[in-house]
Amino acid sequence: MSTDQANRAMTAEERKVIIASSAGTVFEWYDFYLFGSLAAIIGAKFFSQFNETTRTIFALLAFAAGFLVRPFGALVFGRLGDMLGRKWTFLVTILIMGASTFIVGILPTSDEIGILAPIILIALRMLQGLALGGEYGGAATYVAEHAPQGRRGFYTSWIQTTATAGLFMSLLVILFTQQALGREAFADWGWRIPFIVSIFLLGISLWIRMQLNESPAFAKMKAEGTHSKAPITEAFFVWKNGKVALFALLGLTAGQAVVWYSGQFYALFFLGSVLKVDAYTANLLVAWSLLFGTGFFVVFGWLSDKIGRKPIILGGCLIAALTYFPLFNWMASTANPSLYEAQQRVAVVVAADPATCSFQFNPTGTSSFTTSCDIAKAALARASVRYTNESLAAGAPTVVRVGETAVASGATFGAQLTAALTAAGYPAASNPSVAKMESPFDIFRGQIATLILILFILVLYVTMVYGPIAAALVELFPTRIRYTSMSLPYHIGNGWFGGLLPATAFAMNASSGDPFYGLWYPIAIAVGTFVIGTIFIPETKDRDIFAEENNR
Repeated sequence: MSTDQANRAMTAEERKVIIASSAGTVFEWYDFYLFGSLAAIIGAKFFSQFNETTRTIFALLAFAAGFLVRPFGALVFGRLGDMLGRKWTFLVTILIMGASTFIVGILPTSDEIGILAPIILIALRMLQGLALGGEYGGAATYVAEHAPQGRRGFYTSWIQTTATAGLFMSLLVILFTQQALGREAFADWGWRIPFIVSIFLLGISLWIRMQLNESPAFAKMKAEGTHSKAPITEAFFVWKNGKVALFALLGLTAGQAVVWYSGQFYALFFLGSVLKVDAYTANLLVAWSLLFGTGFFVVFGWLSDKIGRKPIILGGCLIAALTYFPLFNWMASTANPSLYEAQQRVAVVVAADPATCSFQFNPTGTSSFTTSCDIAKAALARASVRYTNESLAAGAPTVVRVGETAVASGATFGAQLTAALTAAGYPAASNPSVAKMESPFDIFRGQIATLILILFILVLYVTMVYGPIAAALVELFPTRIRYTSMSLPYHIGNGWFGGLLPATAFAMNASSGDPFYGLWYPIAIAVGTFVIGTIFIPETKDRDIFAEENNR
């Protein structure tokens, strides 16, 4: 690598490549996040024939379908990208994603067309997941193959800002649409607006991408007839390539995924579901932390060109694993001091027959937990109560002891439990100590500013692990199978290891009785990735990705 090449200014063509790839991916993530943010409203509109609980379950199941099919999208579009080209493949992915999202915005509800509405909705979600599975690998590969040697980390890091920017954009559009229309009108028909406006974003993305040329590396390889004729077989069923994909999953993307999901999605879940911060405030807190932190994706991408990909990605995994417990405890004591104090002070015990207590892992929301022990633990977990477990003899009824008060399972269990917890010192729903923002710019009060600082630190970890990941994955694989090889470990890591984090953490919390116990899930995976990555992942920052030996 020459110093002049590494330090030269970015050309106009390179800027266009980065803008086109990044802008399109921002819009795709925007589309994808809309559904998750509006799941409750969508459940009411498209599953109205069911009761309220079942509606939400089906809406979450439809959302989960988009995550579950992402690795299959990586295989389908990765194969096309390695056989037909990078440019046309990710033109197709954005067209599918954007069109699917727009159709959700105009799709008749189940009140209008009956069972066809949810069937079409789930089909659209699966198309979105497939498209997203192909988008990232195409954009990352396309940018990396245009980047000069020694600057791939910096160039590809712009793509890494897109998931955060897409989430940020979707939150803003939803919040401002709600404010403009009012909550009632938004729930009635205004929820369609964020989906419908995506057609303009799609048009811009397609127009920009149509101006691009094919990746020079792929064009040269295809002209020479050396591109892969069977990229899936070559990538995963030839051991020398397959083992690299396996190590990329376990030694890079699994840890990157759980740190990313912990810092953005689980932090939002934790604020709302565990700490009882209202959705408006929680969304704004996360939005501000993303606004302050997003630039660091590029900073760490640039730094990885100087000191390497491994120190930053694996260092981020390790630092996150070591500091999650103090950071989330700090968040809890700041966001809801009364609840945190009660968790430390009030002794709560669940006494039950262990055979009636399940591990309440429910990633799609379709499982049912009906034993007295499961009902008691789920109620306590939803109320963010810290409790211990006590084993009783087989067949014994479940009893929850709150201090000196015993609450037995039965028809009035919920009301009795709430009364006992409130009497013991757990705050009521009107708790005045919980963080609350009155406007989007109410960020200077001590409680709010502290929470934004904590969330910013969590986002900083995200930028460490995510900023250099595209460059690291691109450099691990030869050009002829790069699109396929990097896409699958990326989407298994992020779609499954990361996507299952909230459901797994909730099940761990409910099982253990500790609202913070679920943090062991991302910690364990992050530490595992640190160890495996340190041993098995080579440093790749100085690799020539066009060298002949890397393309055989």
